[in-house]
Amino acid sequence: MGESGHVVAARAVLVAGGQSAGRGRAAPTAGAAVEGGESAATVRIRIDLSYDGSGFSGWAAQPGRRTVEGVLAETLGQVLRLGAVPLLTVAGRTDAGVHARGQVAHTDLPEKAWAAMAGAAARRLARALPPDVRVRAMAPAPPGFDARFSALWRRYSYRVCDDPAAADPLRRHDTLWYSRGLDLAAMNAAASALLGEHDFAAFCRRREGATTVRALRRLDWQRDAEGVAVACVIADAFCHNMVRALVGALLGVGEGSRPPSWPSAVLAAAVRDPAVRVVPPHGLCLEEVRYPEPNRLAEHAALTRRMRAGS
Repeated sequence: MGESGHVVAARAVLVAGGQSAGRGRAAPTAGAAVEGGESAATVRIRIDLSYDGSGFSGWAAQPGRRTVEGVLAETLGQVLRLGAVPLLTVAGRTDAGVHARGQVAHTDLPEKAWAAMAGAAARRLARALPPDVRVRAMAPAPPGFDARFSALWRRYSYRVCDDPAAADPLRRHDTLWYSRGLDLAAMNAAASALLGEHDFAAFCRRREGATTVRALRRLDWQRDAEGVAVACVIADAFCHNMVRALVGALLGVGEGSRPPSWPSAVLAAAVRDPAVRVVPPHGLCLEEVRYPEPNRLAEHAALTRRMRAGS
């Protein structure tokens, strides 16, 4: 799916809660064919949003399930009076239970529909969306912008409370409660050996035809003011379950059941190791997506498409 001739069918699927439009499929560009065989100019809109993932089956629309994509697309269609559910492309397809504070998506809307609602779109969305989703900004994107392929990197956090007596029940939906004390110095020593560009097949769930080579820019742990251990993880992109598997491996080091050299040995083996625990999703949050300067958006998107072909 990706050619404009599939737009009508794709929208019909999404209306029914079907397959996702957020996996990099090209949305229709200005002058593309739309319903009824007509041609209409479109404008690409960047959407910055946040959500509590607790009540969602992830980002991607799925039949019979409540998803962020499904809720947002349906609400956009209603608020902007599009007569159809718009296609969305997202920077990071979060899994069920994963939160986002700095998610970014884009959609191509008819210029007339956007012009009629531009000044009031964000306010109307705030009234129409459920309380676990908020669109923080919505505006025309610079030329060449693609929410997924233009991104330089994504930053995630993962929160772990390793003092059961100090666990805050008000943060139980975004913090993993861990029964064993963690040595963050040992975890950071282990994490430093994982930095750089590698094949992270040992920490990813493979997808047919998808690459597992990623550039890990940052992976370290610090304690916040309440003593919660918080991981900061930055990479150009992430394959499925990568962050949660990396966190799981480092928790083994932090609790003392594995030496600091173990995660890098697992990485070098390049095969899934059943000893690597994939931690629960609720401690994970997409914090930020960073993009290049506007004059480099299209160039970077083209480069990323070649690198991620099939992913």
